[in-house]
Amino acid sequence: MSAADTVVRTDRTTRPRAPRGPRGQRIPFARALGPLLLLGIWALASAVGALDPQTLASPGKVAATAWGLLRTGELEHHLWVSLQRATLGLAFGLIAAVVLALAAGLSRIGDALIDGTAQLLRALPILAMVPLAILWFGIGEEVKIILVALGTFFPIYINTHASLTGLDLKWAELAQTLGLNRRQFLLRIVLPGSAPGFFTGLRLAVTVSWLVLVVSEQINATSGIGYLMADARTFGETDIIVVGLVIYGLLGLGSDTLVRLLERKTLRWRTTLG
Repeated sequence: MSAADTVVRTDRTTRPRAPRGPRGQRIPFARALGPLLLLGIWALASAVGALDPQTLASPGKVAATAWGLLRTGELEHHLWVSLQRATLGLAFGLIAAVVLALAAGLSRIGDALIDGTAQLLRALPILAMVPLAILWFGIGEEVKIILVALGTFFPIYINTHASLTGLDLKWAELAQTLGLNRRQFLLRIVLPGSAPGFFTGLRLAVTVSWLVLVVSEQINATSGIGYLMADARTFGETDIIVVGLVIYGLLGLGSDTLVRLLERKTLRWRTTLG
């Protein structure tokens, strides 16, 4: 192992582990406790009549409606369409965000040309751009995917760019001392150092993707969970609306969990309390 590898890549067997007290012990399925508590309050309020079924259907009614939609295959169809839109939009937003963040974070010229524009556009509400997006891209599938891509771009870009520009100057001095070339400096120091910020942005982006999707799927759509909810709203079917909300919530929780697992696997070199 070279001297550079010895300094930059810390051996996991020799790195001291963070102390774990009672708060550091993980409880199995701990993240499900909050949703289960919310479900219990909802069921109790429905059982005692505190919630009007016309205002908010009971959990039993929602479960029965979801099962009926599953049996007919309607829910599966709409869910698959929504997953495709969200995945494509997130992929395009992620690629654009990483490329532009690297260009702005590693070059003063790139920072001058890109970051100011990105910060300006970030201040614009994504949903307020829907009318303009429709004029530019029409009312087909493209506008739905583009809106999701725009919504997911900024969290990833902002956090990745902040991590890149926030790296301690001592690492650049260390790389110069060890004789690392630009490529080695980028691969061994810059990218690992900015990875935590990237994953923070990615966690925010996967949540934003579902928030933007529920609105974009009401733009001349004939399929998707958002379309299913909009159609149910027309007929006052609160049970179907809640089914859609529950699905969006589960998709958000599931995608965030996947990103957390990927982050934990990728950043195993970090010493944290969590």
